[in-house]
Amino acid sequence: MKHFPPPPKYDDIEFPERARLRFMDKVPQYPPSVRPPKMMKRLLLMRGPELVHNELLHRQYGIIATGGGRLKWGHFEMIRLGILRKMDDSRMFAIWRIDAPWQSVTKKGQGQRMGGGKGPIDHYVTPVKAGRVIVEVGGKCEFAEVKGFLEMIAQKLPFKAKVVSHEMLQKMKEDEERREKENMNPYTFKYVIQNNMGGYRKWLSKADYKWYGKYV
Repeated sequence: MKHFPPPPKYDDIEFPERARLRFMDKVPQYPPSVRPPKMMKRLLLMRGPELVHNELLHRQYGIIATGGGRLKWGHFEMIRLGILRKMDDSRMFAIWRIDAPWQSVTKKGQGQRMGGGKGPIDHYVTPVKAGRVIVEVGGKCEFAEVKGFLEMIAQKLPFKAKVVSHEMLQKMKEDEERREKENMNPYTFKYVIQNNMGGYRKWLSKADYKWYGKYV
């Protein structure tokens, strides 16, 4: 079973250089000679588990995504202003764990005929996978102080999200490993798919073959 480092004590807390959440650009900045590219949806950027940014760097508190989705610039501002209004800058800090909107989303005007190629760029988004840490909050504070306003922010996100502490995140991962290890039922969803029981393969998608029904 994987072991996680304990949360830091007040004397060991390291504050980042910038304690407040920085303003995120609404549109990515390209050189004058570069035309903003139009991009495909690329749903794989939102499906499956997050394998890199899935732990709290400061081992304190934060918001993690429990489902995939996309964040618009308005969601970034909602998170930034919601935290800055409630956070005590003298003893607390907050950092982003996601990039500014970078993926372009196109949209055709209302009443246009079908065809004619891809429409113009309407806005930019940031794709997020399940398990991704959205924002971290820490400092000389307790979980009860930040839980209230972080939960209000998590409920307004366009995908399912959860407020966690370092201990909660550690326990969630340990429980998942324990359930998988102690499972007595051999007929799991993975076993059913791999053995094509009931001819289920013709009804399943590529995502089910890859993650066995855990992520959609």
